[in-house]
Amino acid sequence: MSSPTVTLTRCTDYSRPKIAEAIQKHFELLGGLEKFISRGDTVLLKPNFITPKARRCATQTDPAVIIETARLLKDFGAMPFIADSPAWSNVFTCIKALNMEEDLKKLAVPVKQLDKPKKCRIGTNNTTVGISSVALDADVIINLAKFKTHQQLTATFAVKNMFGCVSGKQKAYWHFAKGKKADDFCELLIGIYKFLNPALTIIDAVTAMDGPGPIRGRARPLGWLIGGSDPIACETVCCKLVNIKPEEIPIIKTAKQTGFGCCDMDKIKIAGDSLPENVCTDFELAEPVPIRFSLLHVCRSICKQVLLLAKSTIKKIKIGRLRFW
Repeated sequence: MSSPTVTLTRCTDYSRPKIAEAIQKHFELLGGLEKFISRGDTVLLKPNFITPKARRCATQTDPAVIIETARLLKDFGAMPFIADSPAWSNVFTCIKALNMEEDLKKLAVPVKQLDKPKKCRIGTNNTTVGISSVALDADVIINLAKFKTHQQLTATFAVKNMFGCVSGKQKAYWHFAKGKKADDFCELLIGIYKFLNPALTIIDAVTAMDGPGPIRGRARPLGWLIGGSDPIACETVCCKLVNIKPEEIPIIKTAKQTGFGCCDMDKIKIAGDSLPENVCTDFELAEPVPIRFSLLHVCRSICKQVLLLAKSTIKKIKIGRLRFW
């Protein structure tokens, strides 16, 4: 097995200069932008936009990380756009909750909903999954994940963020169809990640979430950005930062069983800032709940999403702001 590189940059706040410097450093440590992207490429920046909550909640990838990555790519000559398919509401309301609209307009960076699913064969079992054609049409994907606890999967760092490329409420269906066994669900998540094959993952852990994540947890400062092209190596390093045993993370456990990625700290090269001698030891995990959604839960979730989207559309029409920039 090769020795993957995971980059660490210490970053204690979201001030734009610090984040811009840290993002640029990640690319430089991994071989430079040109290793991942060519000028003229359309680049999907895939943040974690699970639900429209303000940045202080640490529910979503922080806007500074998204905007400064987009700015760096624009300056390089690429064509970045931001897209996701949130579990609740839509990408535009998530952008608004993070107060990112004006910055993105100034940069001329488009925002898109990850919709228009295309049937794709995923994993060794050739499971048919509806993946957004918006994601599939991008030349390159950069995964901008959030460091969070997760009630169903203990914690999520890199791999699960690409599940957002499954359009709309199909995500709830897959919780029902594959959620009976953690290994089955995690194999699906890994299969989707491998199929989409992001060029790079950058994990926002400047402010992380512990407790009952991924939505209602506690925002707490950690002060790190973590990056790399091997998501399992990145997840393993994330575990090290908060004193979690990697084998306690279902995604890492399944990845080891299936031979995906590297979860051996002795084989992972750390570039940039060194791992701290005194790691966080009071990072609170969530009380576990079943991965599998009931059929009733899926139906309720779909109805709720339809109502939210309808209300959002009506409101925009009323104020004459139905725009797609």
